[in-house]
Amino acid sequence: MLHTTRAARPLGRRALTLTHHGCTPTLAPTAFVAPTASVVGEVSVGAGASIWYGCVLRGDVAPIVVGERTNIQDGTVIHVASSRLGKRGALPTMIGDDVTVGHMALLHACTLGDRSFVGMGAIVMDGVVVESGAMVAAGALLTPGKTVRSGELWAGRPAKFFRKLSEGELKNIDVSAAQYVEVGQSHIGLE
Repeated sequence: MLHTTRAARPLGRRALTLTHHGCTPTLAPTAFVAPTASVVGEVSVGAGASIWYGCVLRGDVAPIVVGERTNIQDGTVIHVASSRLGKRGALPTMIGDDVTVGHMALLHACTLGDRSFVGMGAIVMDGVVVESGAMVAAGALLTPGKTVRSGELWAGRPAKFFRKLSEGELKNIDVSAAQYVEVGQSHIGLE
């Protein structure tokens, strides 16, 4: 059995936040950003949000916005698209309030509306819009330009409309966000 002692852990370590081309991440004082997260460039993290262990948010060529009370779970990578890489214009990644993003998700130059849900290991690509109250299943691959409408569940690789969400599933999106605010707050200041 592995035992971690206080002396074996780095004390007082903070998340890696880096300025890129004059853009410094903005983290709300009540946000939890894990010590092993990397937040680079034009990134804004809202009040009560949580960015978990091993996440990378790289806003080096366009902005990333993470809304209030949103949770970005362990190992998730969030990036943007650059006009210099053959796109018609830079595409930010915009994530609304009360959003849950499951472990190891990949979000690239997309928009997640308030109270949306992206399952573990899902990939959401350039120009995708996940509307408020919509859900992307674990492991799904949303190809560029798709729109997941409010109340819909999309699944598969590539993802397509699977079914309408139940009232219980819609309520669980809110419950998940609220629970992660509480858990995130319990991690603030851990040494």
